[in-house]
Amino acid sequence: MEEGTLKSLSLCGDTEDYGARQWDTRADCEVRQILDRIADKWSLLVIALLDRRVLRFSELSRLIDGISQRMLTITLRQLERDGLVKRTVYPVVPPRVDYELTSMGVTLHDTIQALVDWTESHQDAIAAARADYDRREAEQAALANR
Repeated sequence: MEEGTLKSLSLCGDTEDYGARQWDTRADCEVRQILDRIADKWSLLVIALLDRRVLRFSELSRLIDGISQRMLTITLRQLERDGLVKRTVYPVVPPRVDYELTSMGVTLHDTIQALVDWTESHQDAIAAARADYDRREAEQAALANR
């Protein structure tokens, strides 16, 4: 089991009055644990790549630039543990292992796709905001150095 996760998830209190502060400060909160898992960059990439297709470990490794074999193994195990990825082992030599999204994983992919769509539609505004911020920071640094 991953360090910092519980064997069974705990509720985060009253869900009638739900707000971000309800879960964000408690490490044992199930919502926080799930969001921590599915929102990390490697999990997002694995889920995106497995959309409507089955891939082998080596294919995932090749397609995800910068991921180590160890990190891919950990990510796949965590996603399998959470019921988002199905792992199928075939008794052949050399061993063949396929990965695919479960039905729950497919619904998560749809949600992630909405986030990607939002990012694509706002990337120019974000780039402009970053440039504006960087300009202001440079101006403040120049004034401080006088």
